[in-house]
Amino acid sequence: MNKSHEHCHCHGKEHEHEHKHEHTCHCECHSHGHEHSHGSSEKELLFIISGAVLLVTAKLIDVFTDLPVLSLIVYIVSYCVLGGEILTGAIKEIISGRVFSEKFLMALATLSAFALKDYPEAVGVMLFYRVGEYFEEKAVETSRKSVMAAADMRPETVLLVSEDGTKSIPAEKAKPGQIILVRAGDRIPLDGVVYEGKTSIDTSSVTGEHLPVDISENDSVLSGCVNLSSSVKIRITKPLSESMVSKIIDSIENASANKPKLDRFITRFANIYTPVVVIVALLTAVIPSLITHDWHKWIYTAVTFLVISCPCAVVLSVPLTYFAGIGAGSKNGILFTNGTSIEAADKIKTVVMDKTGTVTNGGFNVNETEIYGDKDETEIIRLCASCESQSTHPVAQCIVKKSESLGIDLAEPENITETAGMGLKAMIKGKTVLCGNLKLMNKYNINIDRYTPGVSGTDILCAVDGVLAGCFRISDTIKPDAAQTIHKIKNRGIKAVMLTGDSEGSASETARLAGIDKYYAKLLPEDKLRIMKDIRKEHGMVMFVGDGINDAPVLAGADVSAAMGSGADAAVEAADIVIMNSDMKSVSTVLDISSDTNRIAKQNIIFALAFKLAVMILGFAGLANMWFAVFADSGVAALCVLNSIRILRKKY
Repeated sequence: MNKSHEHCHCHGKEHEHEHKHEHTCHCECHSHGHEHSHGSSEKELLFIISGAVLLVTAKLIDVFTDLPVLSLIVYIVSYCVLGGEILTGAIKEIISGRVFSEKFLMALATLSAFALKDYPEAVGVMLFYRVGEYFEEKAVETSRKSVMAAADMRPETVLLVSEDGTKSIPAEKAKPGQIILVRAGDRIPLDGVVYEGKTSIDTSSVTGEHLPVDISENDSVLSGCVNLSSSVKIRITKPLSESMVSKIIDSIENASANKPKLDRFITRFANIYTPVVVIVALLTAVIPSLITHDWHKWIYTAVTFLVISCPCAVVLSVPLTYFAGIGAGSKNGILFTNGTSIEAADKIKTVVMDKTGTVTNGGFNVNETEIYGDKDETEIIRLCASCESQSTHPVAQCIVKKSESLGIDLAEPENITETAGMGLKAMIKGKTVLCGNLKLMNKYNINIDRYTPGVSGTDILCAVDGVLAGCFRISDTIKPDAAQTIHKIKNRGIKAVMLTGDSEGSASETARLAGIDKYYAKLLPEDKLRIMKDIRKEHGMVMFVGDGINDAPVLAGADVSAAMGSGADAAVEAADIVIMNSDMKSVSTVLDISSDTNRIAKQNIIFALAFKLAVMILGFAGLANMWFAVFADSGVAALCVLNSIRILRKKY
């Protein structure tokens, strides 16, 4: 696939460009065996119209004149215009060893009709076939364009910031550590971290989330997102080949690299099916004719049978269905690496998930504040946050963030003493303030009779002038969509299990809030892998969802693995599915897309084969002619294609 992209750096304006893509669609199926250049649609239409005009002309000559030779010549010219490409393609395939292809079947059927002197029918069948093939090709092209819209995210150039100013360089030459300028209206070309400035970005093309996201210095950004408001400088963290846009495009372009079992079965089926129907058609033409001596009828019946038997509807629609499923995932911020992962996700019996960053947000928050005595809550928060403002520990910083969210002004601490693993002591406005854990309180002989330990998370105690004043209960918060997602998973009859390295109390509380029935706590990475294998033995196929670097081994060992896009690179690289928006609800969406994709693939197989079988029976009974047979082939193929791409239009 050749791509030509323009990348525009505009001053505060979003410019739309017309991207021209010249695609060559290789239909690698036994029945189709053809290559179509999407740029040749006009040429194809010209052949169809010319052939149709010639067919009508020949028929008029038949009806209004007595010139059979002239009408035959026009029929032959019409047939060559419509069927020349089919005949030459069939010959090439026979030479290459692929005898039983769709082109061979159509050539054999129409030439046989010519031999039976059914000239209008021979040309008409080829016309109907080309029309059906044209609309089928357009439907596939529409599907591909819809999915490959993501390709427009890949940049051609970036604006590199240097001491001499900015200059445009090819995107593939940009290196990690370099600074690039992204102006308002531009798409962020490479993964990186905001080096200077702040703005809002549209992440919908990557995560499926349409609400703008505010970013500022030190915030991570993904390529493919659109800068909405003001220019920012970004420090590159990954080259183009490893950036998110490249991962998305590579996933879509290589969707057929690992074919689902159903797709592989259909290919093997076509390899056996097509030679069998040719033999059946030959027997149909010969045996009844020897008995009844009506060669014309039974050869015509056999030819009709050949046209009906083309399995292109099945062989084309199945891979297209999985391709559409990958596209549907991309639209919803879910990156399926191949069709195999979609097929397998529909068969899982247990969803096993990590806790931190998967079920929970992966960040500390003050969830509860307890005040002891008659102290004012605002004052206690001010004193403790002022003390903790000198610490870089994540737990200390979340108390500072709590004060910021309430708009509380902090004081400058003095005489700060930090005790490793315990906390801080400081003088604030003449008051001695202690902030830390239970060990720090015991060290300074603070009476803690009024304190009751929490069941999960971390407690930070605050004492003022030797008296216990308050407690901040700090823990990771559960994602807002976690409980609803777990409920949906369980409604499918799928078990939900949580594995975590956290404490028993923290795991128990998270499992309770999320509605997870079974959990395992205090686990090492190798413990997670061992338990997952035990679950697989007991219940069947397992999907593991995680985000940490310690999840990489268990992700690699799962039947289906899904990584949160906000997680470690090692986890993302090891996963079959990447959830770009890191929402728990996307786990349920993965199951929905997988279920719909597999169901539609099976629908297409059943519908196409049942319809063809019915037409075959009608053909043997003499109730279906070749015109109807062509509809059973090209018409059903087009219907199956349209059924496949409806996944792209469904809202998940």
